Amino acid sequence: MLPFFHRHILDTLHPVCDWQDFAQKGHDTINKLQSLPIPVIAAINGFALGGGTEIAIACDFIYASENASFGQPEINLGLIPGFGGTQRLPRLIGKNRAKELILTGKMIPAVEGKEMGLVNKVCSQDTLMDDVLKIAKTMASKGKVSLRAAKEAINSGMDVDLKTGCMYEIDAFALCMASEDSKEGTSAFLEKRKPEFKGNLK
Repeated sequence: MLPFFHRHILDTLHPVCDWQDFAQKGHDTINKLQSLPIPVIAAINGFALGGGTEIAIACDFIYASENASFGQPEINLGLIPGFGGTQRLPRLIGKNRAKELILTGKMIPAVEGKEMGLVNKVCSQDTLMDDVLKIAKTMASKGKVSLRAAKEAINSGMDVDLKTGCMYEIDAFALCMASEDSKEGTSAFLEKRKPEFKGNLK
């Protein structure tokens, strides 16, 4: 809790606790999205404002059409982002850029979002879903154990110091090496064929 929002003050403000519950439910939902063991791609075609941006940045990466727009306009309503925007956005694009978007409430186009590291790829409206499906199929062809391990190592490592993050990586690497996927991947490489990953841990 923020230091200037002491519990006894919050308790005197009748509606506050209800809104805390509302925000908590939003966080819980978006946390579930971010913690899915499979890669999640946000495909944005149009406006992704407020909660839309917060959902998008909880995904593993973002593909957007040329007419997509992003923003955290809550400040224009006397509010702040309530579903993780003040925490995930700075981690994604840096503290100062995140402050600029959140404190001004301005909306940015997909091209500008790509320049600041918010968007991975800008596509035409006609090719957006084809591009998303292409990258999804590429990831789906990889080992399921290694996909999950890499995602968890990256996500967990972002919230800790480098040394601890590297320990996460060591554990995840060992897990992958112990998997059937690792044996299959190595055999396929040596035999010059495509691997057939099963995603099992044995």
